[in-house]
Amino acid sequence: MSAISALSLRLAGTVILLSLFATVPLSSAAAQAATSKMKGLELSNDEPIQIESDKLEIKDPESKAIFTGNVKVVQGTTTLQAGNMVVFYKKGGGSISGGNADIDRIEVSQKVFLQSGTQQATADTGVFDMTAQTLVLKGKQVVLSEGKNVFTGCQLNVQMETGEAQLEACGGRVQIQLDPKSQKTN
Repeated sequence: MSAISALSLRLAGTVILLSLFATVPLSSAAAQAATSKMKGLELSNDEPIQIESDKLEIKDPESKAIFTGNVKVVQGTTTLQAGNMVVFYKKGGGSISGGNADIDRIEVSQKVFLQSGTQQATADTGVFDMTAQTLVLKGKQVVLSEGKNVFTGCQLNVQMETGEAQLEACGGRVQIQLDPKSQKTN
């Protein structure tokens, strides 16, 4: 697997709960994986979270809540949409129904869409591991975009605490389309 050793990708503003944007040109030996620093991928403890879905099933004994159908989560300027979302919370860490759950991880599936400002990402599935502070988006095609800048792979791994991110191609090649005009305005 070839890799770009120092592909520096930067983000403008808050990441869609993520996004990647290059600041250096690619070499002719394009990579199968690209690594970047991602700023702004943060979940706020200060802002309220609005969650909507067609159905909600709370299973306190199993420490999970299942949101089914047209799930939409909004916190500040960040929106997450998916067909399904399962929230797993830590045993003994409160309850979803009580509104005081200590969340362990969140799994989303079926047409995952994430947006923050002009940045967005799409995938088939996603896992937010709150304990490890990681986000993994997977799919046949994971697409990250801001304006005309587009990054395509099959798996995006983000360390939320450090902002480090890696986009993988899963046997193919990472594809990047950059608009030179966007570099001048940021």
